[in-house]
Amino acid sequence: MQSIRNGKTPSATNPGRGISRQMATIGTTVMVFVFIVAVLFAANENDVVGWLVVIISLGWLLLFAFVVFSIRGAARKAGAKLAQAQDSLNRAAGGAPSVEVMDEATLIRDQKLDHSFKIIQVQSKVIRDNLGTDADQVSRAIETIEITAHNARGMMKKDEGGPVEGTVVD
Repeated sequence: MQSIRNGKTPSATNPGRGISRQMATIGTTVMVFVFIVAVLFAANENDVVGWLVVIISLGWLLLFAFVVFSIRGAARKAGAKLAQAQDSLNRAAGGAPSVEVMDEATLIRDQKLDHSFKIIQVQSKVIRDNLGTDADQVSRAIETIEITAHNARGMMKKDEGGPVEGTVVD
């Protein structure tokens, strides 16, 4: 499953995407450089052959730009169709969609749940360390785990009603 923040749709992702983007950037830079050099030489020499080279290099630059933008557009469309097909297959199989939009409230809730799980991990270590030696410490750790679990469950679904009871230990 792929998470999307702020409702933005994902671009088509593939392993070679970074390399192809770099090559397109380098190729575009080279073609623009060749065109500028051809214009400078043609302006300095002011002959027909120089201006023919300018026209030819401009044609190659335009062709290159057309090919790059066409391939990028086709790749985006193919990625979108692939994601749509994957979503429809997941829905047909009874699974969740492969793209999930996450808003800020969901992210904050996930951070709070993560913190709750960390508290439970710490308290389980306290229980392991004090299991045979300090029954009062173990009892407080179990109570903290119960309160934390109740609060975490309340974040995931509607509150069951009533305040959480327990003793705050400093």
